[in-house]
Amino acid sequence: MKHFISTMPFPSGASYGRKKLCRSEKNKILGGVCGGIAEYYGWDPTLVRLGWVFLTIMGGGGIILYLVAWLIMPKASK
Repeated sequence: MKHFISTMPFPSGASYGRKKLCRSEKNKILGGVCGGIAEYYGWDPTLVRLGWVFLTIMGGGGIILYLVAWLIMPKASK
């Protein structure tokens, strides 16, 4: 039996079940970055926030990473 492989491109904007990493609107404390990461991976947002705090305490990298993620990650669509 032969498999049919379509050569037609997907319509623009179609995601077909793919998850998109974006800032959360419902798990938001400051900018929604930790909530968005938690929703994307299916983790508890509190654990992600504790990870950011740990990175910040251990050298300040957490603040810089959070600000970069805040600028890069799009807002979640409602």
